[in-house]
Amino acid sequence: MFIKRTTKRVKGKTYVNHLLVESVVTPKGPRHRTLCSLGSLAPAPRNKWLAIAHQVQAALTGQPELFCDSTVDAIVAKVKSKASSPRTQTKPSPKRGDKDIVSVDADRVEVLEAREAGPVHVGHQMCLRLGLDSILAQAGLSKRTRQLSEAMVLNRLIKPLSEHAMPDWIRRVAIGDILGVDFEKLSHHALYRNLDRLHPQRTLIEKRLSEAERTLFNLDESFFLYDLTSTYFEGQCPRNPQARLGHSRDKRPDSKQVLVGLVLDRDGFPKAHEVFEGNRLDQKTVEDMLQVLEERTGKRQGATVVVDRGMAYDENLKQIKARGHHYLVASRQPERNQHLDEIEDAGEWEEIVREPSPRNPFQKKARVFVKRGDSTDELHILCSSEGRREKDRAIRERHEKRLLVDLKKLAQRISTGRLVNKDKIHESIGRLKERYPRIARYYQITYDAEAAALSWQEDEEKKRNAERLDGSYMLKTDRDDLTAEEIWRTYVLLTRVESAFRSMKSPLMERPIFHHIEHRVQTHIFLCVLAYHLLVSIEKQFLDHGIHTSWDTLRQQLSTHQVVTVALPASNGETLKIRKATTPEKIHKDIYDTLRIPREVMKPQKTWCSTDSH
Repeated sequence: MFIKRTTKRVKGKTYVNHLLVESVVTPKGPRHRTLCSLGSLAPAPRNKWLAIAHQVQAALTGQPELFCDSTVDAIVAKVKSKASSPRTQTKPSPKRGDKDIVSVDADRVEVLEAREAGPVHVGHQMCLRLGLDSILAQAGLSKRTRQLSEAMVLNRLIKPLSEHAMPDWIRRVAIGDILGVDFEKLSHHALYRNLDRLHPQRTLIEKRLSEAERTLFNLDESFFLYDLTSTYFEGQCPRNPQARLGHSRDKRPDSKQVLVGLVLDRDGFPKAHEVFEGNRLDQKTVEDMLQVLEERTGKRQGATVVVDRGMAYDENLKQIKARGHHYLVASRQPERNQHLDEIEDAGEWEEIVREPSPRNPFQKKARVFVKRGDSTDELHILCSSEGRREKDRAIRERHEKRLLVDLKKLAQRISTGRLVNKDKIHESIGRLKERYPRIARYYQITYDAEAAALSWQEDEEKKRNAERLDGSYMLKTDRDDLTAEEIWRTYVLLTRVESAFRSMKSPLMERPIFHHIEHRVQTHIFLCVLAYHLLVSIEKQFLDHGIHTSWDTLRQQLSTHQVVTVALPASNGETLKIRKATTPEKIHKDIYDTLRIPREVMKPQKTWCSTDSH
C-alpha cells in the first residue's frame, strides 16, 4: 500500500489528486488498485507518505499503532466508507464467455489428477515421426484399433505390463490426454482382442516401418546382422505348438520357450523378426530368416549377411550365397583348430584398438590383433583379443570346477548304490557333457559296470591346445574387397543384436511370456519389436548429436514432466478447471529440443463446473 500523486490536464488547467493505492495480482500480471482518493492537497510531506500508508494498512488489518495522528484516522475512515458503499462493492466475477478473467479464492485452489506425461509425449512424437498411425491405417485397422495399438506399444516402451494390468496403467499416465481419447472404461479384454487384430498385419506393418526408417534416417542396407535368442514361458503352454524345451539363453532349461530371430542393419534398426519353435537348432533358421528378410526389405541380392558361429555351417553359407548375398561369419571350433600354427606365429599381425563405449566409463580400451589366413576360395581373418583371452580362460576354469564337482557327486551316487541302472548312469553322463561342452571334450569319462565305479581322465594335450587358443577366433567371408580391419569391425557389429535382445528382454520386458495361445505370443513379441523401433529411433537421434545416453535414463528424467488439472473456485459460485501440462524443466526442454519435438505436451483444456460437483 502506498500514496500516489496523479495529475490531469483539462482545458489548459492542471488538476492534482492524491490516491491511496495497493498492488494486486491479476491474470494479466501485477496491477495497481485505488482504495480511495485523498483529494488535491497532500496529506503530509512526501517523505512521510510511505509511513502513513503503512499505518493505514495496519489499522485496516486490525493492528493499529498505539499513537496515530488524525490524518491516518481520516484516511482509514474514508477507505472503510468507500468499501461499504454499494457503488464500490466488488463486481461479480465474469462467467464463462468472459475469457479467463476470474476472481479466485486462493485458499481453495487445488491441483488434481497428476499424470506422468514426459515419456508418453516422447513416445507419441516418435510414433508420429515414423508414421505409425498411417502404417496401421494402411493395414486396414480401425481408428480405435490404432489408438489401442499405440497405447500398448507405449506401455512396452515406458513401463511394460501384462494386458491384464495395462488398462490401469493407461489411466495413470497422460496417454488419454495426449491422444485425446477416453480410456476410462478400457478393459483388458479389449487389449486381448486388439492382439488378435494386429496378428495378421505384422508383416505389412514391419515392412512399412522399415521403409519409413530407411528414408527418415538415411539407413544403409548393405549389411544385415542376424542372431537368435530364446524367451521362456510361465506355465506349460499346452495349446502352443511352438513352446518347446530347448537350449535356454535365459538359463531356464526347466521352462518351455520360443526362439526369436532378429535382423538389424548396421545402425541397429530392426529389419525383420521371426518366432521359431523353442527346440529348433540355430542353423535350421537361416533359410527361413532369409526369406522373411527379403519379404520385409525387398532386397533380393547384394547384401552381406553377418551371423555368429552357431550358423556357420557349410549348408548355411550355401543358402546365403544361393540367394545372391555375401556372408561374414565366425568359424566353428574345429576350423579354428586347423590354424593353430598361424595363430601362434608372431609375425604379420595388425593391431586394432577398440575404443570403450562412451556409455560405460569403466570399460577399458581393448587391443585386438588380426591377420589374413591362407585360403583359396574364401578369405580367413585370424583374430586374437587380450580381453577375450582372459574371458576364455576364466570360463574354462569355472566350468572345469563345476564339471569335476558334478562328476564326484555322480560317482558317489553310483558307489553308494543310489544309482544302479546302467542306462540312467549313461544318461547322467550325457547330461553332464551337454551341460559343460566347453570343458567335457577334454575329459575321457568311463563307467565300469562290474566295479560300479565312475572314472575320468584328463586329455592333457587337448587341454594344452585349448589354452593356446584362448582369446583367438577366426572370421571368414566370401568378400575379398574388404581389409582385415573392416571385416573385424563389421563382425563386431553383431553386439548390436545382443544389445537389442537385452533391451527387449529387460526394459521392454519381452520375458517371461504369460500368453499361451500361439498367435498372441507372436503378437506380444511383435509389440516388443515395435517398441524397440521407437527406442532405437530415440537413441539414434541423441547419438547423432554426440550424446551417449540410454532410453532408460531419458525415461527417468522425463517422468517428472506431468499433466495436471488446476481447479480454481471462482466468486460466482462455479469452479474453473484447467487441464494442462506443467512447465517443462530445463532437462525436459533439452531432451525435447534434441529430439526436435514440441515442448508443449497438450493444448490446455478449460471447463466450468459447479462448486458442489467439484
